[in-house]
Amino acid sequence: MKYALTVIFFICVFICQAFASDEPFTYPSNWGGTGLMEIPTARVLKEDTYRIGVSQTEPYRIYYGALSPIKGLEIDGRITEILGTEITNPGWQNYGNYKDKSIDFKYQLIPEGKYMPAVALGIMDPHGTRIYSSQYFAVSKQIYPFDFTIGFGNGRFGKTPLPSQGEGIKIEMISSPGKWLDDSQPFYGLQFTPSEKYALMFEYSPIRYHKQTNDPAQSKYFQEEVQLNYNFGFRWKPVKWAEIDLSCQRGDEIGVNFSMPFELGKPLIPIYDKPYREKPADKLNPLTERIITALYNSGFSDIGVLIEGDELWIEVQNDKFYFNTRAMGVIFRIVADMAPPHIRNINIVLKENGVPMLEFTTLKSDLTDMYEEKMSLNEFYQLSVLKTDAAHKPDIRLMHTQLLSYGIKPSLQTFLNDPSGFLKYRLGASGWMSYHPWEGASFVAGLEGYPLNNVSSANEPLSNAVRSDIVLYKKESAALGRLMYDQTYKTENELYGRFAAGLLEVQYAGFDAEIGKPFFDGRFMLGLSGSAVKKREPNNPVQLKDNDVKDIYSTAFINTRLNIPEYDIFIDLKTGRFLAGDKGTKITISKFINGVTLSVWYSITDTSGFNDGYNPGYHDKGIAVSIPLRLFKGTDSKTAYYYALSPWTRDVAQDIDHYNTLFDFIGRNVKIFLDKDKEKMY
Repeated sequence: MKYALTVIFFICVFICQAFASDEPFTYPSNWGGTGLMEIPTARVLKEDTYRIGVSQTEPYRIYYGALSPIKGLEIDGRITEILGTEITNPGWQNYGNYKDKSIDFKYQLIPEGKYMPAVALGIMDPHGTRIYSSQYFAVSKQIYPFDFTIGFGNGRFGKTPLPSQGEGIKIEMISSPGKWLDDSQPFYGLQFTPSEKYALMFEYSPIRYHKQTNDPAQSKYFQEEVQLNYNFGFRWKPVKWAEIDLSCQRGDEIGVNFSMPFELGKPLIPIYDKPYREKPADKLNPLTERIITALYNSGFSDIGVLIEGDELWIEVQNDKFYFNTRAMGVIFRIVADMAPPHIRNINIVLKENGVPMLEFTTLKSDLTDMYEEKMSLNEFYQLSVLKTDAAHKPDIRLMHTQLLSYGIKPSLQTFLNDPSGFLKYRLGASGWMSYHPWEGASFVAGLEGYPLNNVSSANEPLSNAVRSDIVLYKKESAALGRLMYDQTYKTENELYGRFAAGLLEVQYAGFDAEIGKPFFDGRFMLGLSGSAVKKREPNNPVQLKDNDVKDIYSTAFINTRLNIPEYDIFIDLKTGRFLAGDKGTKITISKFINGVTLSVWYSITDTSGFNDGYNPGYHDKGIAVSIPLRLFKGTDSKTAYYYALSPWTRDVAQDIDHYNTLFDFIGRNVKIFLDKDKEKMY
């Protein structure tokens, strides 16, 4: 039967003349990647979308997330819990069921065309235990409302399981293509989607559960071959943000899968900032006072307005708008409404913490033409001058100077996979207050409180720990996170400098400094940084640690960043000496999507100086996301929430937690990104 279906599929592929995108066939499989139930398809999530979900088909319960940061690429992360397999080894009694963490990648090599099917390459779980690892090809072709898929893969879908890889990464498809082909088995299926609300599924799954001996579920649940390799399912999408799947798998198991898809960076509440409307009484005031009032009520501070002959100078600090180009657009609207006819040139300087970041110069006539739609935004931008160096400007008396800033936001920190329990966390809030007495200066105090906190560890801290003893600090329900001074400088040729001193983070106090400079309109950044710090006492907010294994911990780095505005990606390399003395490089790749920043990092350092059983040969790795508050608030905001997921139990490639870094301070205030963000002005 399976060979007959295969032949039918290929006939459909090569005689079909339909043309379609991947949607609506982008539902999740059991494990979160786009697919049917147990098998993948050649479909991928739409670019800049993500989903989270949970599925259960005994004995597996899978928690997953998937996203598409660039077109054609899908990245899936999952935790597989095997029900009824509690770990009872000494020290692990409270851990619960066995759990496996893994990450998968799928890239659509060929999108579907009129005649060509979609073709995708998938790499599942290439690192670590590789219990659920596979490398596969999948081909999908749509004859709407049907979507046919055929593929073949090794490992989980193959004849034999793949061995553990530890800290390395192995892809047999590349290292041993002949062996990969010999081990691979075919799979196929179809999905019938007559409506966006529901769909039917059928698949042939080649998984030989009774031969997957690396799977902890095999010895207890799969000593015999499964009853049936054909699975059947029903999908239902009651609302745009929820999907529910019901299935019959392996002949005798009922499967349930619930997922929620979202667009990255799309506000849950539409962002609307009410335009400023001048009161009739204010129109009687002097022009500079009118403009200052309008800017202040629109979300700016440190405002200076000066008229010199036919030139109008405006100097402001953006306290509200996430994108500086959007802040510039708000200023343009105010100036276009208020500037008198004799004004010819308009000069606007935007600042961050008092430091001038960019200067925009334009003609009043061009600004008027743009708002009267006699000129496009792109034409207006090309006729104007945008500079990011600290150019000379006249001395302007500032109004509404904001010396104090403060805020509070929720904070969630998680600690996974400790022997004392798989999920440890602390949930609460972090607050801060900053005093800014002069340009670039900040006196910062940060407090943290976690009323919900179960962080603990069965592991004893290493004698020479630099970060693996963080549990001693995280288990505290209240902490003085920071008490420090931070100073940022910028010269006329865009050389930046930063210096910080005090209680720099929850674990370390001391000194931190760096210099940096953008090149080639900001496409490349280069900098140097270093720190000299001491450990703080875990249970005393102001005391430094005595009799520590090291009196001073020091770091020294060469920092580089490559900005790729065509894909909104930036790549950071931090090369040098880390806190534990190991030398090497940490690479971080970040993707910016409508304000949301997704990051993943991996380190390569010399770990020969470690003599314990945890750190030698280890590579620090993790993921992080920064989510702006504006997505939930309904109005613009510069505040962002940050969440990172990485091991707490290693000391390799560790650095202090910086209050600010120069590359992040510069951010998108470089020419190549400002050119890209210009559409937000209007």
